[in-house]
Amino acid sequence: QVQLVESGGGLVQAGGSLRLSCEASGSILSINTMAWYRQAPTKQRELVATITRGGRTNYADFMKGRFTISRDNAKNTVYLLMNSLKPEDTAVYYCNADLTSPQGLGVRTLDAWGQGTLVTVSS
Repeated sequence: QVQLVESGGGLVQAGGSLRLSCEASGSILSINTMAWYRQAPTKQRELVATITRGGRTNYADFMKGRFTISRDNAKNTVYLLMNSLKPEDTAVYYCNADLTSPQGLGVRTLDAWGQGTLVTVSS
């Protein structure tokens, strides 16, 4: 079984910063791309940023340099540093991982999700 557990969400004033963390645990052979998504009330879930195992990153256009994704492969953990937060950044932030896990005598590919962590930015 594989688990992704996010932490670091909370209430922050506009202009402030937060650092989200997401640790993957369980029967994991390797983790490929890790990502952060977010879902605001009444809106669809949207991609925030991705990072490959080798550290190559990709960001949504709305980031405009405010957010930084990073990872620690030894800890199976991905981070999202969010600066200059705006009220419109208020959302539940979800961690996602594309990973391989043992299954019987073979392996399987999983698209795993965390339970989400709420970020609220007040004006």
